[in-house]
Amino acid sequence: MLHGLTIRDIVLIEALDLAFRPGLNVLTGETGAGKSILLDALGFALGGRGRGSLLREGAASGSVTAEFDLPEGHAAHGILAEAGLPGGDELILRRQIDSAGRSRAFVNDARCGAEVLRALADTLIEIHGQQDDRGLLDPRNHRSLLDLHAGAGPLVEETRAAWRAASAARRALAEARAAQESAAADADFLRHAVAELAEFDPQPGEDEALDIARRRMQAAERIREDVARAAEALGPAGAEGLMGDASRWLSGAADGAEGGLDEALDALERALTELGEAQQGVERALGNLDFRPEDLETTEERLFALRGLARKHRVLPDQLPDLAEALAARLEVIDGGAESLAKLERAVSEAEALYDTRAAALSALRAEAAGRLDREIVAELAPLKLDRARFATAISAAEPGPEGRDEVIFTVSTNPGTAPGPLNRIASGGELSRFLLALKVCLAARSGGLPMVFDEIDRGVGGATAAAVGRRLETLAQGGQVMVVTHSPQVAARGAHHWRIRKSVEGGQTRTAVEKLDEAERGTEIARMLSGETVTPEALAAARALIES
Repeated sequence: MLHGLTIRDIVLIEALDLAFRPGLNVLTGETGAGKSILLDALGFALGGRGRGSLLREGAASGSVTAEFDLPEGHAAHGILAEAGLPGGDELILRRQIDSAGRSRAFVNDARCGAEVLRALADTLIEIHGQQDDRGLLDPRNHRSLLDLHAGAGPLVEETRAAWRAASAARRALAEARAAQESAAADADFLRHAVAELAEFDPQPGEDEALDIARRRMQAAERIREDVARAAEALGPAGAEGLMGDASRWLSGAADGAEGGLDEALDALERALTELGEAQQGVERALGNLDFRPEDLETTEERLFALRGLARKHRVLPDQLPDLAEALAARLEVIDGGAESLAKLERAVSEAEALYDTRAAALSALRAEAAGRLDREIVAELAPLKLDRARFATAISAAEPGPEGRDEVIFTVSTNPGTAPGPLNRIASGGELSRFLLALKVCLAARSGGLPMVFDEIDRGVGGATAAAVGRRLETLAQGGQVMVVTHSPQVAARGAHHWRIRKSVEGGQTRTAVEKLDEAERGTEIARMLSGETVTPEALAAARALIES
């Protein structure tokens, strides 16, 4: 529900605070008093186009704030969450504009774009002007309006799901066929390449391992002779023997030296230990340098073959194992293609059959609902002085899509003997308003309880017809909220809450003000609507009679 509208410095409004209530809220006033300004301001707060002319003359900036109750489960919660905006049980939309026409939008005091406001607006309120091009006049909306009347929501979702599944199955089949055709064109190459790679059996990291082994064996040829000489120089025929002899000679002389050789003997003992470790290291290195010449030849042949195979397939050597798997998979598509395609074709047939079933059920439900909707609307037209008009929901075949294969257009014939045609081409402005009202009354039970705003929906009618319009607006407002801008006393008399819009000139400036009327003021205003500027006792009595009726 819209429970608050605050306007600052917009057009002729300097400051205005409105608190709307459930039920039928009527706004009246003389022509030119500024009733349309309220709707323009509300539309601006809901993401409508901002322009500098909205700003009150002389003001640096203006703003409009709309406050809505947001019950749990409301669709707006999802939009807020997706946009990363704060939520809660109250939604405050505020939009500002400056003299250059630049606007800024806020949701619950968090900055946002106008597109978010527009998305929220679709879930918060319906605004119907004299040219309702968003709803009744737009044939693109007619199918969804019929589905709303039919209660087809669950079946529409099932049809969408079936369409998505059938589309996915067709894509999978098309991709498989394309893959098989591409693979089949290279079948001979694939068979040869797969066999060649399988026989060679390249391994991950093999190129680096072979290269290291090759360089190690090449280096061994160059250094082995020097390492062997070093081993001999350190061995018994070299340093080890000489140091051993020195140790024996010094040990024999140690008793006569009275401790003078002890440090030398200790140092020599340590040197012999270090020498032993050096010998072991050189011997291990010498062992590692041992290889057969044919091992180097074999390693080089494998390395060169690996790199040649990589160049042939235009990949890096380490990519050959993955290439082998990919080529084998393509070959498998060829070898097992017929069975795979048959399985995918069965999946397409099953998905399309399910879609056909869902779409046919949806078409049948729409056809039944169309007849019911036509009868209900025709019954509503007579009291609205459109008893000679005919309304028909035309359903024709359309290209299959997510929501079935039906095109829906609301058609009317306003005079006997004339061929029916699209609503927006046949009906006049006043007739359109009444057709709209009839449709809204018929859809009210399933409309989801959105607040509705009607701008002069009673234009061009009066007397009993205006009274019928008022009764239907009152019906729409039961359990919900309807706001109507009206010039009709019969409609105003049906209001649960009444605001008067008036224009005044103060200090050379024109201002628009809105005031909430009590019961006595309400009677006076309806009397003015009946009699004009001079309110007579008869007009007051007639106004009271309208209200009491």
